[in-house]
Order: sequence, then structure tokens, then C-alpha cells
Amino acid sequence: MSIASVLRRRSLLLAGLLAFCITPLAAADAPLAKPLRIGITLHPYYSYVANIVGDKAEVVPLIPAGFNPHAYEPRAEDIKRIGTLDVIVLNGVGHDDFADRMIAASEKPQIAVIEANQNVPLLAATGNAARGAGKVVNPHTFLSISASIAQVNNIARELGKLDPANAKTYTANARAYGKRLRQMRADALAKLTEAPNADLRVATVHAAYDYLLREFGLEVTAVVEPAHGIEPSPSQLKKTIDQLRDLDVKVIFSEMDFPSSYVDTIQRESGVRLYPLSHISYGDYSADKYEKEMTGNLDTVVRAIQEAGA
Repeated sequence: MSIASVLRRRSLLLAGLLAFCITPLAAADAPLAKPLRIGITLHPYYSYVANIVGDKAEVVPLIPAGFNPHAYEPRAEDIKRIGTLDVIVLNGVGHDDFADRMIAASEKPQIAVIEANQNVPLLAATGNAARGAGKVVNPHTFLSISASIAQVNNIARELGKLDPANAKTYTANARAYGKRLRQMRADALAKLTEAPNADLRVATVHAAYDYLLREFGLEVTAVVEPAHGIEPSPSQLKKTIDQLRDLDVKVIFSEMDFPSSYVDTIQRESGVRLYPLSHISYGDYSADKYEKEMTGNLDTVVRAIQEAGA
């Protein structure tokens, strides 16, 4: 055999060895074979996660659109869906307690969970809810721009730990989303030529909007409902109307499309101005739902402050 043939055979053998060694290393750096399937419990969290992951993961609601999360009772098909997920993002401070029961009853009771409100400053519950048993914090953190940005950053960081190949993308998307949310708040505040009147007193139908109103420096003076979805009795309603008069409340914020006639009674008997806000808990899930409905909420509060001042 010639020297040239020997060298050629050695070259081929070396090339084969290099290919064998390089292939496993390349596979180790490859992204996950299957994108994460991320469960969410509430509409705002669908928007948060969808904006964080883009096309790098799939966002799956635990409960179908059309169900009221305040009154939701887990169904067999919804519990079964948890078995197809890799991780679940929770509000975790009282608004989606139904998820705990679903996870415990599922085939994945040890599924990874991300609590979006971890280390997020929380407000105390107001109204009669504060006097009940159990958790006494206000769980509606998604109605605050500041708290939403903190939750988005929490979610992006934890998803990056589960999916390191896409961690930088999640972080970059979270920052871009947070920037848009900050701009929404800045645009709303810019419409107010001066701060709200320090004497402006507002009330809410239920204890959900404290976080939102704090963005404008407003404090909730009174809450109408004994608990969310529980209509006040006639005696409670009269007491509330008297309280609104005594406290000189000028504005009451209700829930958009609220079906109860007693809200009209309060407005008629007390003379307060009524402004509806979105709870961001109904309708279809979409990536832009949070931005659209929170923009509407911010504009509504601005209008209420302006008209109260006028």
C-alpha cells in the first residue's frame, strides 16, 4: 500500500471520529425537542405569558373562555388537561384557588408551578372581605401596571430556568412588554393636567380596583358588595347609600356589564357618578387583551377624575 493511500485512510478515519464527537455536543446545545406547554388560570396571565414566550412555547388556559373564575368548579376534562402541561402559572394569592384542587386531582400533582405574585407588594383586602377567614390580601394585582410588570418579570425568569435555550428571548420579550405597559400608564397620567383633588372620595362595587386606583393616588372609601358576586341585602344597601352620603363620595366604580339593578339604585339615591371598569376576567383569551382592557380602565379613571373636578 502506498504512503498516499495510508494517509488518505487515516484522514477518513479522523473525519469520522470528529463527526462522532461533535454530533452529541451539538445536540446538547439544541433547543427543547418540544416547546413548553404552559397552563394559565386567568385572562391577564394568558396575555402576560403569550407576550413573554412569543412562538417559543404554547399557552394553555386551564378553564375555557366563558367561565367565571370567581364561581368556577373544576370539571373532569379541565383536570385532565393538566396532564398535558409542563408548568402552570398562578396568581397564587387568592384569585385562582380552584387551580390547587385541579392540580391535586390531576395525573401530575407535582407539576412545576410559577407563582407570579412571589415578592410582589400586596394590598390588604378592603370591605367585608377583610373581615373574613383565610387570606386577607387583595388578589387583583393584575389591575395594577406596576404589579403586572413585576409579575411579568417573575414569570419570564422562572420560565427561563425551565427552558434555558429560550431564556434570553423570554427576558427580552418581558422587557419589551413591560416598556409598553409603562407607556400606557404614562399616557394616562399625561392626560391629567394636575393631580386628583385630595378631597375626591371614591367607592367601588367590589374590592377589586384598589390597585388600579392607587396608580392615580386615589384611596377607596367604601366597598358595596359584602363579597364578590354577593348582592347586598336591602338593609345593607340602605346602609351603603347612607354611608356614601355621609362620606361625600363623588364617584363609584362598578364592573363593566354588571347585571345587578341595585347599582342603578345606588346611583339614583346617592347622586354619585357611576363609571364601569373591566375586571379582565371574561371573553376570549388573547395576547393583547390585557393591554386593550387596561387602556380602557386607565382612560375611564382619567375621565372620572376630570369630570369630578369639573
